[in-house]
Amino acid sequence: MNAPLSRLLAALSLSVLSLPALAEEVTVYSARNEQLIKPLFDAYTKETGVEVKFITDKEGPLMARLKAEGKNTPADILLTVDAGNLWQAGNEGLLRPIKSRVLDANIPAHLRDPDGEWFGLSVRARTMVYNTGKVKPAELSTYEALASPKWKGRLCLRTSKKVYNQSLVAMMITEYGEGKTQDIVTGWVKNLATAPFPDDTKAMQAVAAGQCDVTIVNTYYFGRLMDKTPGLPLAIFWPNQTLKNKAAGVHVNVSGAGVTKFAKNPAGAQKLIEWLSSDQAQNLFADVNLEYPANPRVKPDPKVAAWGSFKPNLINVKDAGSLQAQAVKLMDRAGYK
Repeated sequence: MNAPLSRLLAALSLSVLSLPALAEEVTVYSARNEQLIKPLFDAYTKETGVEVKFITDKEGPLMARLKAEGKNTPADILLTVDAGNLWQAGNEGLLRPIKSRVLDANIPAHLRDPDGEWFGLSVRARTMVYNTGKVKPAELSTYEALASPKWKGRLCLRTSKKVYNQSLVAMMITEYGEGKTQDIVTGWVKNLATAPFPDDTKAMQAVAAGQCDVTIVNTYYFGRLMDKTPGLPLAIFWPNQTLKNKAAGVHVNVSGAGVTKFAKNPAGAQKLIEWLSSDQAQNLFADVNLEYPANPRVKPDPKVAAWGSFKPNLINVKDAGSLQAQAVKLMDRAGYK
């Protein structure tokens, strides 16, 4: 080899060695809005140097995209709301199981997949909201009791088309069986003051206006509405608190995440999900949407804590997914639109 060529190769070798190492990246497909997740990812990048890229969309299109991309997907993590959606992603082979002592320690067993395919990261409670001028708390007791004739013409509900109510009914099937659950849902339908509403906020506004007396909603919608319109005659009631059976406790669901089946950086993805479950990140994750931390060591935002404490239902939230198709058929038979 001549001297000039030798010097050129040596120079090239030195230049390659001196190049900065490529920064680690994790890519997230998120069904949560950018304003809810970007502060978290920015904090993670600041702490670890790992860049987090993310794409936001509805859960359906994101799962369809993962299927279409297959092994070519850039996504390392699927982040979405409702255990029903997380279960569906796992059931369709879009997630891979992981073993993590950190996540097992931080996330209670009923808020994560038994096979480790997904983990809840924030908790949303679906509970009762009532008109304080028309209902006394002593009149309320359980979700099931809203099917009794005393509530005829006094109940408002969100449409059955929304996954939140599908998950609630799916969990009730686990608690009571299909026959009794259909009797309960049929009773709800008979007691409706008006046709179901497209969202929780409109249902609460109807309660506040006196169109009906009580409804069932996710608590963060209550928090948003009361922030926007303080002084409304509305309050939260925690149902099923005195029961001793499987139906004991408030129905809870999760937003959560799992590592995608064809993740290019599965180790980095697992580290990010573990960080999101940590004491440090949990308040950031839950507070921004007025939800509850999934990690029981972490206290909720003071505004959320002011709603009072409650006993949650401890049935594994995976049933919200595994029984969802059954729940949809049941609601259809009951005439719940």
